[in-house]
Amino acid sequence: MVRSFLVRSSKREEAAVVLPVVAYEERKNHQRMDLTTCLKSLLLAIQQYRDSRTVQNAAQLQKQVEEVSGLNCDQLLSSGQVLPSECVSGLVELVGNPNTSPNLTSSIISLLAKLACDDDSREILHSSYNLTSTLASVIHCHSATPREPLLLQCLQVLQKLTYHTRIFQSTNYIHELIAFLMTNIQSHNDDIIMPCLGLMANLCRDNHSVQSHIKSLDSVKPFYRTLINFLAHNSLTVVVFTLSILSSLTLNEKVGEKLFDAKNIHQTFQLVFNIIVNGDGTLTRKYSVDLLVELLKNPKIADFLTRYQHFSACVSQVLGLLQSKDPDSAAKVLELLLAMCSVSGLRSLLCEVVFKPAGAKLRAAGRRQVAGPDGGRRPEAGLALVQWLSSPVEGAETCSLQALHLLNELLEEALGAESVPDSVVSFVEMLLPVLLGLLKGLDPAKGDAQLRKHCHRITHVTSLLLILCAEDSTRSLVSRQVSAQLCLSQVQSLLSCCHNNSPLTCLPPGSDNDLSQVCADALLKTLELMSKLRQQVKDMETSFYRMLQDQRIVTPLSLALTSHHRERVQTGLSLLFEATPLPDFPSLVLGESIAANNAYRQREAELSVKRVAVQEVPPPRTNTSVLDSSSGCSRSVSNLVEKIQNGLELQEQVKDSHVSEIIDVYEQKLSAFASKESRLQDLLEAKALALSQADRLIAQYRFQRAQAEAEARKLGCLLKDGERRREDLQGELSNQVLEVERSKADMEELLQHNARLQQDSEEHQALKGAYNTLLNRFNESERLLKELQAAHISLTKQSDTLRKSHEALQLQHEKMASVLEERGEEIRSLQSDLQQRNSDIADLRGELRAEEERLKERDQEKRDLEETVDVLRKELNKTEQARKDASIKASSLELQKSQLETKLKQKEDELNKHSAMIAMIHSLSSGKMKSDVNLSL
Repeated sequence: MVRSFLVRSSKREEAAVVLPVVAYEERKNHQRMDLTTCLKSLLLAIQQYRDSRTVQNAAQLQKQVEEVSGLNCDQLLSSGQVLPSECVSGLVELVGNPNTSPNLTSSIISLLAKLACDDDSREILHSSYNLTSTLASVIHCHSATPREPLLLQCLQVLQKLTYHTRIFQSTNYIHELIAFLMTNIQSHNDDIIMPCLGLMANLCRDNHSVQSHIKSLDSVKPFYRTLINFLAHNSLTVVVFTLSILSSLTLNEKVGEKLFDAKNIHQTFQLVFNIIVNGDGTLTRKYSVDLLVELLKNPKIADFLTRYQHFSACVSQVLGLLQSKDPDSAAKVLELLLAMCSVSGLRSLLCEVVFKPAGAKLRAAGRRQVAGPDGGRRPEAGLALVQWLSSPVEGAETCSLQALHLLNELLEEALGAESVPDSVVSFVEMLLPVLLGLLKGLDPAKGDAQLRKHCHRITHVTSLLLILCAEDSTRSLVSRQVSAQLCLSQVQSLLSCCHNNSPLTCLPPGSDNDLSQVCADALLKTLELMSKLRQQVKDMETSFYRMLQDQRIVTPLSLALTSHHRERVQTGLSLLFEATPLPDFPSLVLGESIAANNAYRQREAELSVKRVAVQEVPPPRTNTSVLDSSSGCSRSVSNLVEKIQNGLELQEQVKDSHVSEIIDVYEQKLSAFASKESRLQDLLEAKALALSQADRLIAQYRFQRAQAEAEARKLGCLLKDGERRREDLQGELSNQVLEVERSKADMEELLQHNARLQQDSEEHQALKGAYNTLLNRFNESERLLKELQAAHISLTKQSDTLRKSHEALQLQHEKMASVLEERGEEIRSLQSDLQQRNSDIADLRGELRAEEERLKERDQEKRDLEETVDVLRKELNKTEQARKDASIKASSLELQKSQLETKLKQKEDELNKHSAMIAMIHSLSSGKMKSDVNLSL
């Protein structure tokens, strides 16, 4: 036994000698840090490189940049943390410094391009960090060598940043960037032409200041000729970039009128549709859709498209793109279709394309899920829209909402016609099960984000169902598919979501992004649908009136009535009109909620006015020259106007032939001064915005610098400790190596006893495990004993209190039973009164027949009998009204009865739980006695 213990000790010493060497090598070669540690190391490397631009510091910084690039950096900028913001600020500063090496600049730009993964991150990089002007400065510095890879990388990142982003003309280096783009677009370098065209298309789209600057250049006509030559290029991407630039610059000019006139516009339409359908990729299709949407904003071109003879075939091919599983392409296609729906002449054509073939073939294709070879793409258009409604593809939520919006537009147009085609009815019959499936699956436990998405979907689906209820033929289909139980469960779930939504964790009431507002919209749309279908669906009217009498309806109704959206207010008023006559409607609570919402809005308005008054500051001194120049320009313009007026008066008195020429000169000067004034105004706005951003960035930089200095001091201390520990470990390592060499001589002897040591170690581990389990069970039993003693004392006290509460609840139960019996007697008395009234009505009808027979004989008594009949009819109406009131009271009494029964069941469940707990305590106490006996044994 002693010998085995000595052998085990020798083995542990050997493992202790070998493991530190291996662990040290692994830490040295395969060290991996989390994102926060990498960012701190990156910030330290940036500061070291900024202080000393040596080759070693540059290599260390590039290594840190590559490590961060290898990590997952999604939504890092939108998190609002200080450390990423400081790192990005330092990286952008290094990119803008011309002394930074090109390799390091390329690595930093690659990291920044990876950070710009979504729209929010791109906006932050553009507005908060001025990355656009920084990259433009890099391009300006390397403009002499356009074939350099760094310049091409900057162009690609700029194209990604400026997509759907407005760039001010006064942005730093924007004029140099435009000149560089125009120069290289007219060059013969094919590698740089495509990114230059894409970036120029982004800069010109919906940006009048950049467009006016380009038009004012002297080289604009050769630039137009080069763009027109690009229309015959082999690459579809180049063609669509060129068309986008030409439409932005020349659409309202003579060149644009010639380019997009009635002769060429049909060829342009065919070209754009071919690019959308047969594009080189998602990027080409994206810019093609943007181009066509931009062209549709022009009424003249939109009218040309309505008369385009191949429109139906082109739209059918575009709808065929919805069959793919790419959510980005589907989103752009749906965006194009929605833009077409905004043109009144195109909506009817779209309805023909989508609904005309959707008869029996569409239902058969829906069962087969695959179209025949002769069917083409047209029968699958409606099916593709329906499939995107509930697509399981990741990121398809936007496509689902767009498809619902598109179906809203198309079905509203189709059902608004004089006669609804059978194809539309069959399409609606196929669509309804999918829509009802979208209403299911509401689970508040999945989080606020999923709940918000589901409520948006419910709102769109119920809006579509309300449109279907506007027509008799489709309303009958909806009434057969929709059940009262579905609507009731949906309303109850939404009411619980609205009721459980705490105002402390939500946005201010009335805002469109507030979760309670989103739930309220879905709830009100569902109630409006129940109101539309209450006469056609069984038990819908009872459920509708029951929900209107629920106390939780106050919150969504008050939000709708105090909203600034007209549709919400109208929906709330219609539901309030239905709910006011009901006996249990909480009108007082609704009034208090509306008053509270109005008081909150007034207080927010007063606080916002105070904040604006506090934040008002005098204009900065740096802009005084711009203001003086603007005022001087306006004064010079006014002087020119006076001179022209004087010149016109002289022309009337003395007819001079040179006055017209002078007027032309002054008009040119006036237009030049007006353009300069608009540019100065844009410059003033941009400078003011840049000044406010600079003040904010300075304050943020000071705060971040203080934090960074503190973190740098901590990192310095940690670095010193690490160096000291490294020296200690180095000494220990040398000692351990000597011991390893000594231990090699004893290795042969240890190997002989290896089998025996292994057996002894297994027995030792088994005994040790058994000992630990017994010790844990002993400690656990002691702890449970103490807890059960304390629980026994507390539960005895609780049992006394529960016994008293049980007696009180029994008294309440007896009282409620007596009240229910009284209500039942009242209902029976009302039913007997109704029977008596019915018998009286029957007798009166018999008397009426007798009086009619007598009228044949006695004409004089006819008038008296007619008066008697009128009186009887009035009494009959009164009895009908009384019967209706009695039915409403009976429904309210049944609701109260169900609520009381649920409360009684809850109390009985609580009593059962407490009795079970008491029994468990007694059983545990008896178990304790048995365990004491076992322990003593």
